[in-house]
Amino acid sequence: MSEPTMGLGIDIGGSGIKGAPVDLDSGEFLRDRLKILTPERPDPEAVAAIVAEIADHFPEAAGTPLGVTFPGVVQNGTVRTAANLPGPWVGSDARALFSQATGRPVRVLNDADAAALAEARYGAAKGVLGTVLMTTLGTGIGTALVVDGRLVPNTEFGHLEIDGHDAETRASSGARKRDELSYQAWARKRLNRYYRVIEDLLWPDLIVVGGGVSRKADRFLPHLDIRTPIVPATLRNTAGIVGAALAATEDHARHS
Repeated sequence: MSEPTMGLGIDIGGSGIKGAPVDLDSGEFLRDRLKILTPERPDPEAVAAIVAEIADHFPEAAGTPLGVTFPGVVQNGTVRTAANLPGPWVGSDARALFSQATGRPVRVLNDADAAALAEARYGAAKGVLGTVLMTTLGTGIGTALVVDGRLVPNTEFGHLEIDGHDAETRASSGARKRDELSYQAWARKRLNRYYRVIEDLLWPDLIVVGGGVSRKADRFLPHLDIRTPIVPATLRNTAGIVGAALAATEDHARHS
């Protein structure tokens, strides 16, 4: 039996940085993930040191390209926004930073984009042609767009202006908690409006709902009245690591 194709993914978040080697044939972790708390002052050098520590923790993945997710817009390895990660990130070359720290090729991409790639290859959007929109409902709304299996990077549809409001300030899971809405009221009053605007802009063939609240999808998805099929993500909190590993390996193969 042949060895699985291996990738290594690391997911940078506001509270934790976690990584694992990934079987790219199945999308499953080859070992338990390692998680290290994000530093109180998460400047680029401190985060790069943790990324290197996590990469070194998995010697079986030595020499493999490294995929790293970042909670912000990333263009060609350069960070453009970093609202939830304080420090001098904006304008920094994260790809060069992490590559120097780890001594290997690195692909850096937005965290929602990585999750969408994983769902398209292994999860809820597997085999779906056309336009797939992923929305991660959390404190804000992250979005990612995959068209015929190809990522359209750095979409920010959570910040659409709808009825005079930034969409995520009304329709996110954080807004539901803040305004003390039931799941049913949230779906009918807030999510319906958000997804209907998205439908008219993009005409997606499928919407995948990620974020921690996707575990409770049965409490709000049945109350939506939209024309697009909408399903919960299946990889949940592994999607970022898996998608990062996949993106890095495929990027390296294209350029080698």
